[in-house]
Amino acid sequence: MIRKSLGMNSDTPIGKEISGGVTTFLTMSYILFVNPQILSDAGMDFGAVVTATGIAACFGTLLMAFWVKAPLAMAPGMGLNAFFAYSLVIGEGINWETALGVVFISGLAFLILTIWGVREKIVNSIPLSIRLAIPAGIGLFIAFIGFQNMGLIVPSDATMVSIGDFTPGLMLGLGGLLLIVIMEARKIRGAILTGILATTVAALLAGQISWDGNVVSLPPSPAPVAFELDIFGALKWGLLGAIFSFMFVDLFDSVGTLVACSYEAGMVREDGTIENIDKMLEADAAATVFGSLIGTSTTTTYIESASGIEAGGRTGLTALVTALLFGAALFFTPVIGLVPVYATAPALVAVGIFMFRSIRKIPLESFSDIVSAFLIIVLMPLTYSISMGLTFGLLAWVVLKAVSGDAKNISWVMWIVGVLSAINLIVGGG
Repeated sequence: MIRKSLGMNSDTPIGKEISGGVTTFLTMSYILFVNPQILSDAGMDFGAVVTATGIAACFGTLLMAFWVKAPLAMAPGMGLNAFFAYSLVIGEGINWETALGVVFISGLAFLILTIWGVREKIVNSIPLSIRLAIPAGIGLFIAFIGFQNMGLIVPSDATMVSIGDFTPGLMLGLGGLLLIVIMEARKIRGAILTGILATTVAALLAGQISWDGNVVSLPPSPAPVAFELDIFGALKWGLLGAIFSFMFVDLFDSVGTLVACSYEAGMVREDGTIENIDKMLEADAAATVFGSLIGTSTTTTYIESASGIEAGGRTGLTALVTALLFGAALFFTPVIGLVPVYATAPALVAVGIFMFRSIRKIPLESFSDIVSAFLIIVLMPLTYSISMGLTFGLLAWVVLKAVSGDAKNISWVMWIVGVLSAINLIVGGG
């Protein structure tokens, strides 16, 4: 009965499925260290967010295991958590409770669009240049934050930013980053987690941090952040752009990940359609709604699931193992709390590098594509806002197409997106 509920048959190699689940967990478990660091910068309780992160990852991945029956894992998404903390809360000055309300509304809208079957139409209507520029821009934004947290980039009155002093923390952070990129270059799995742990151990040995010897404890209560979202506070015109951006980024992030992992797992039919794609998208949206309730930013499907698929995972058992490991990891919160910010900073830079790779596929034949992609990629880090980068890029594409006599190639979806972008620029640009 359990085998069937996980999509397994009598020939399913259980050993490979378990190996796939462990591999997926090891490659994406860094989120347990990084997400609390980012959201705590927004004023949220660190320990509570650790628990919320683990619960959200466990819940979303269990949906994939038993509902979708696929070897896919979910957790709070990188980039979206940075948008939550640094663009919304710190950049726009709203409180984190309202920001969680924004995540809830975007997730609910996401779920409704998925159920109505509109989601795929929206994706297909967005120009490829914009779709590929989004992860590249977010990658630069995340890497910029990582270098700041490491202490490599610091504020400057003369030039706005400058290089920082080479303190012991910065040297340890750069060492962790070097370890990660070397491991990735040699295709060694678990590079980011290894980099975080190695940097923490080095900091401990160098006397930069102290440890009370505790390794295991009960998970911290999620009460300080759970069900604290302010939905009504998020229902403002000024936050329309933020809601749209969360939904928009998650839209392409999850679709791109699901397509890539489905090909890897052999879940693509002969006609090019993907098995259970509707359920995958619904699970992704439902996990975001649940995550906002429990106290974390947008939850999405992780591309690291591909590592577990490469290790042999093909069914929901792989996802079940990953989910159980996320649950078990919460009992090691003392170790997670020991990690200094300059140890998680290399992970942000590394993820930024991975996301920036999409730039090589951007079509640059049309000037409107060049301008929109450039604005998205450059303005996300420079304005410290994913929403503003998207707004300028989308609006520029529509305007340039219209004034260059190519208005016939602007779909009705892009006209609506252009109008919403203009409203967001007027209302939220100040």
